Amino acid sequence: MVNYTATEALSHESVWYEKFRYEDAERHLQEYLAKVEDLPSSGSAVLSSNLTSRLQQLEEENKDLKKVTDDLRSLVLSLESRVKNLESSKPASQAQVSTAPKPVASEVKATAADDDDDDVDLFGSDDEDEEAERIKQERVAAYAAKKSKKPALIAKSNIILDVKPWDDETDMAEMERRVREIKSDGLLWGTSKLVPLAYGIKKLQISTVVEDDKVSVDWLIETIQEIEDLVQSVDIAAFNKI
Repeated sequence: MVNYTATEALSHESVWYEKFRYEDAERHLQEYLAKVEDLPSSGSAVLSSNLTSRLQQLEEENKDLKKVTDDLRSLVLSLESRVKNLESSKPASQAQVSTAPKPVASEVKATAADDDDDDVDLFGSDDEDEEAERIKQERVAAYAAKKSKKPALIAKSNIILDVKPWDDETDMAEMERRVREIKSDGLLWGTSKLVPLAYGIKKLQISTVVEDDKVSVDWLIETIQEIEDLVQSVDIAAFNKI
């Protein structure tokens, strides 16, 4: 009888310590192969479904196209029928037109006869031309007379004058009274007011409307400045044409 030690015994034994790893690898391989085998069948199913859908779509389009073709055929036949009817009725209408009465010649003859009977000059006469010219001349003369009576436009100016006194003791009421005493044809005085200057001195601001052809602005200023005991100077504050 041969005695073995534990190590020697194990060295002579055939043991598969990592069998579980190889089993897992084999299982994964089988699953992968199963998936690969299923791919062609699923791809064929999808392809078959797409073909079926496309065929159905083509059938629908074919039906629509056939309907449009039938409608066009019906329309063409209807137009051909209408054209034939028009061509068949055309000779009859032409015959009616040719047999219709022609009143033009008879009307012309009747008009000529009436003209001969009434002895009317269709192209007018010298008397009518003279009458029209006379009326025209009368209207022109009336317009000229009306225009001459229209009043001419009068040019006017609106002027605001600043009349300044010598000092604060000047009687401003007396100054305004004497300024308004200046009279002339085409001169119209307006409103007035006292405007402060400085150191208690006030100036008289007075407005006036003058006719440009009758009143000179320079003459008006010089006339006011002639009131030497009350007026120091006169300035134009505003000047507007009316």
